[in-house]
Amino acid sequence: MGLPYPAGPIIDREAENGNPSAFQFNKPRIDHLNYSFSGLKTSFLYFIRDRLKENPNFISENQSDLCASLQATIVEILLHKLKIAAQETGISEIGIAGGVSANSGLKHALRQEADRSGWNIYIPKLIYTMDNAAMIGITGFFKYTKGLFSDLSVAPKARV
Repeated sequence: MGLPYPAGPIIDREAENGNPSAFQFNKPRIDHLNYSFSGLKTSFLYFIRDRLKENPNFISENQSDLCASLQATIVEILLHKLKIAAQETGISEIGIAGGVSANSGLKHALRQEADRSGWNIYIPKLIYTMDNAAMIGITGFFKYTKGLFSDLSVAPKARV
């Protein structure tokens, strides 16, 4: 759609003004708990390509609906897999993290499913939703569990 990187926040913002049922996109049929969005991305690409042949202004005229429909499809895929995992494992404590946890459509759908399924959900505040924070946090966790500590005299270096 010609959106800058990262497009996720823009898609989320645009989706608020769109109709999530305006367009239907193929959902990958990947077994069990595995998933991939490569098939969805290809389907979306071909959908856009074909519509632009008919109407060069298709994207600009339908951007909000495209974003809402794409976001709804992604959220549906993620929640479907999450429900399977919760049923199979019996878990009811659900947490999301990383950049995806900033998505308003996912947060809304997760809250609705939590109410239906009796889950306790944990969603970070927006300020804590960046992917880098999750990577640094898990690195810190693993170093902590291995007892790898430094005293405060060590200066931080991003590229050690």
